[in-house]
Amino acid sequence: MEDTIMTTAEEDPKPNDVVKPNENGEGLRDVANANASTESIEVKGTSEVKEKEMAAPEVIEDEEEENTKRHLNVVFIGHVDAGKSTTGGQILFLSGQVDDRTIQKYEKEAKDKSRESWYMAYIMDTNEEERVKGKTVEVGRAHFETETTRFTILDAPGHKSYVPNMISGASQADIGVLVISARKGEFETGYEKGGQTREHVQLAKTLGVSKLLVVVNKMDEPTVNWSKERYDEIETKMIPFLRSSGYNVKKDVQFLPISGLVGSNMKTRVDKSICPWWNGPCLFEALDAVEVPLRDPKGPFRMPNIDKFKDMGTVVMGKVESGSIREGDNLLVMPNKSHVKVVAIFCDEDRVKHAGPGENLRVRISGVEEEEILAGFVLSSLAKPIPAVSEFVAQLQILELLDNAIFTPGYKAVLHIHAIVEDCEIVELMQQIDPKTKRPMKKKPLFVKNGAVVVCHVQANNLICVEKFSDFPQLGRFTLRSEGKTVAVGKITGLPTVDENSEQF
Repeated sequence: MEDTIMTTAEEDPKPNDVVKPNENGEGLRDVANANASTESIEVKGTSEVKEKEMAAPEVIEDEEEENTKRHLNVVFIGHVDAGKSTTGGQILFLSGQVDDRTIQKYEKEAKDKSRESWYMAYIMDTNEEERVKGKTVEVGRAHFETETTRFTILDAPGHKSYVPNMISGASQADIGVLVISARKGEFETGYEKGGQTREHVQLAKTLGVSKLLVVVNKMDEPTVNWSKERYDEIETKMIPFLRSSGYNVKKDVQFLPISGLVGSNMKTRVDKSICPWWNGPCLFEALDAVEVPLRDPKGPFRMPNIDKFKDMGTVVMGKVESGSIREGDNLLVMPNKSHVKVVAIFCDEDRVKHAGPGENLRVRISGVEEEEILAGFVLSSLAKPIPAVSEFVAQLQILELLDNAIFTPGYKAVLHIHAIVEDCEIVELMQQIDPKTKRPMKKKPLFVKNGAVVVCHVQANNLICVEKFSDFPQLGRFTLRSEGKTVAVGKITGLPTVDENSEQF
């Protein structure tokens, strides 16, 4: 959703760390190297390990010495069992973030569970529940670098029960890697109505993932055996759906075949003896070639909080959506308007003097207690703080309502916007938009059905920090969900402020 509504639709660990917040919002770290324990350590609190890391990291005094590589956040999405975690783990192995001894340990662990093919996923799936079930639950985070780019991997869960966690991951991403299984029956299950391939694509577009690499995984599987016919079949079926979801397939989407389990066509191009028909790039080359989204380092500072913990002060984690931050800056935590001072900034485990938009940071601040900050609060500039509102005007597209549900004033749903999850209610349907002409219809609607585009007045249960889509797209696009299902996607068009460009209500 860019100029119009779509059609159908951080922590900063060391490169060889994988970090996942647990269900209480506390971070878990799995240090994946030969000499470190793979048992998770709670980030929240003041463990000796954490104190040591946070107290004495490398301080980069000279700005010229800071890492000048461009930075991209990549979310791995797709249906359950498509191979997202395995592919992410293979990337870390191929880029040198995980060594052979650790891989051997994971192989043994997987074999002991009679799940020999899951061992690469263990790099990204760090807690025992995920390893036993073979399902990603939380959003895994890890880092790797190529010659030109620093990447943050966001490994999103594929199971429909964990879509809210997938939304959290995708909302922090710049580009997406849609993983599709080529195995007979698995692609069809994910692509059918109700499959997570469809929902993930629509959500990714809604959440601002403008570029998509579609990797057709498991090409080495015996029923596929690098078949060009199977690859072409998947591409042919996916292109119309991607187009209907709002993607410009020629400019913003690229397909390529891989094997995440054995690493074929990932760091180096697949051998012609294995796949004679493929003449395109490997995954690393494709990632390196993706254009960096435009960001404004001089805009008002905005960093939504995705997690927090206490360590020698209060530390908040998130992705900088706008502006820049320096040590010593005075900022506001919205919506509670707490004045805070930036004590330290950590990026990829290094302490840095400043950071710009797009970076995943941990920021130690003074002036506020850890328990006073919630997920969805926003670290904001003093001069132009982010609006804190409980109502707004939005343009919504109805995707698919629950059976027997009617979208009318009084309709209740769960609002997902950046790191916020909040109950809300539709107060008024203001006007319906004709999908063909894009112009408002004359008659004010009493209710709307699936596929409708409608401008409505939304009331949240509590104060939330949001922006108009036209000013800050990442802070102005949202989804509405009900009973575990995405029912609508939207963009905020008006806030209750004295602003001549906003719709007033």
